[in-house]
Amino acid sequence: QTTHGFWEDRAPLPWPVIGRACLIIHKSHNAAGRWRSQSSKRSIMSDRDSTDERHPSQRGQLLSQGEQELATKMLQIQSKRFYLDVKQNRRGRFIKVAEVQQVGVVGRKSRLLLAMSTAAEFRDHLTSFSELYASLGPPNPENLPEDGKLKSEIMIKDNRRYYLDLKENSRGRFLRVSQTIARGGPRSQIAIPAQGMIEFRDALTDLLEEFGTDDGAFKGELPEGRHMRVENKTFYFDIGQNTRGIYMRISEVKNNFRAAITIPEKSWSRFRDSFSDYVEKMKELTEKSAAEGGK
Repeated sequence: QTTHGFWEDRAPLPWPVIGRACLIIHKSHNAAGRWRSQSSKRSIMSDRDSTDERHPSQRGQLLSQGEQELATKMLQIQSKRFYLDVKQNRRGRFIKVAEVQQVGVVGRKSRLLLAMSTAAEFRDHLTSFSELYASLGPPNPENLPEDGKLKSEIMIKDNRRYYLDLKENSRGRFLRVSQTIARGGPRSQIAIPAQGMIEFRDALTDLLEEFGTDDGAFKGELPEGRHMRVENKTFYFDIGQNTRGIYMRISEVKNNFRAAITIPEKSWSRFRDSFSDYVEKMKELTEKSAAEGGK
């Protein structure tokens, strides 16, 4: 989801100094061990009902996209809510961070996706940002940084870049986290009130201690490629893996002509079923035609 440019072009709303952020935890287990605080459920869903397209009954289950939610934390930092969802799909395990800010009646949501290893790096940066913030004196509107930045860091993971900027303007201090994707992908960002960086770091730490920093992608040995010759054509079947997961590339080669298609691993069974259906149907049609021809 792309951003609305709010934190890019406008100063953040005033943030009164408050104590520790409110933290509500929801863990997803199987049917035998599922538990959820009713008060937490009402609090989380009342906010998500207007901003998230999923039905509550899907939480903790294998979703239609092959994505499973393993755990959720909700942070209330001043006027904002942040959801930290640990998820897993065929590409591996990751954390989705969503910022919900109430604008009128409808909540506006911004999202970031962090691989578990990137989340661990982000946690460490939060510590250094928090230490710098703690060493700063009260904001001085007469002596603001020229570009508003107090400290910046960059994280890189595969085709994603994350820009961390601790900023200050006339209305306060905040940490802006921007995510970009290579080759012109959408840009998304969240802004964490500076007073809430420690709470945010602690929430990340809890999730990382429980689920680890391993991204969980497939690391075994992939099947070897195959090829077969049909009449005057050769077909090659090659298995590969990239940042998007495991795939099969089927190439057709004939003289100087070559064409290829790429099939994601999650679709292999559907392709197999379709081929099987056509094999059975053609077998039936062939037998029927042979029977009718013999009459």
